[in-house]
Amino acid sequence: MDQETIVYGIIRDVASSDPGFQLKSRLINCDALLELNEVDTFPYLTSSMFSIPEEDLEHGTYQTQVIHFAASYQAVEYHWEQWMAKFEALLKKMYWVSATVHLETELSGKHTFFWESPGAYHCPSDELSVRCEWEQELGFHSHNQSIR
Repeated sequence: MDQETIVYGIIRDVASSDPGFQLKSRLINCDALLELNEVDTFPYLTSSMFSIPEEDLEHGTYQTQVIHFAASYQAVEYHWEQWMAKFEALLKKMYWVSATVHLETELSGKHTFFWESPGAYHCPSDELSVRCEWEQELGFHSHNQSIR
């Protein structure tokens, strides 16, 4: 059987007390996700990977809307730079405070990548200026490293 890699995570949107801004930012985020193709070249990043909870507490949104995503790949870690470029291109089009991606590989363990906006939040007109860290977990050992 070929190597399977699982990729999953969240994008945390901007919590705002301004209903007009909140509606605008969430519509822009939804549009960015819907602009993703349903058929993509490898490594795939498609709109069907993402799920956006509805706007009320009973559907999973208290103040912050948490966009979640997941996919199963064949050895995507060998094409990780291309996957990251696609994901960061998506982040550039969205409003968000932070994003987390988990990469679980059969051969090189588990990795976690974090993006945090340097200001209160990232908006689509901003340059993508983020702090990205990764953690690697192999067996009982874990390794932390910052990537800039």
